[in-house]
Amino acid sequence: MRELGIQTGSRTEFIDVTGQIAGVVADSGIQDGLVNVFVPHTTAGITINENADPDVLSDMELALDRMVPWQNGYAHCEGNSAAHVKATLTGSSVSIIVSKGRLLLGTWQGIYFAEYDGPRRRKLMVKVVAG
Repeated sequence: MRELGIQTGSRTEFIDVTGQIAGVVADSGIQDGLVNVFVPHTTAGITINENADPDVLSDMELALDRMVPWQNGYAHCEGNSAAHVKATLTGSSVSIIVSKGRLLLGTWQGIYFAEYDGPRRRKLMVKVVAG
C-alpha cells in the first residue's frame, strides 16, 4: 500500500491523479490485477471521468454546487455540510483493472481527487493487488 499526499488550493477542486496512480502500479511490478484508490476524508472524494475537455470538470463543479449549495440551512455546526454531501455523492474509493502493467481506463478517462472543503493537505491510499 502507498500513501500519496495531495495539496489542494481551493474550496472545490478536481485534481488529476491518473499519473500518480499509474506510477504506483508501475512501481509495484504487477502485470495483472486491481488497484484500489481510497480517500480517507469525509469532505473529499475520488471519481473517474473525462480528462480531455476541462469544461467537463467545470460542469461537474457547477452541477454539484446547484444540487448541494454551500449555504442551505444545514444543522452541522462546522459549516461544511455541503462538502460532506458532495463527498457522499462522489464516493470515497474507485477500483481500476490493471492489465499488462497498465491501468485499464477508457480513452477519455482520468482519475480525479475531488476536494470539497479546501484548501487542505489531503492523502490518497493506493493498494495494488495481483490477480
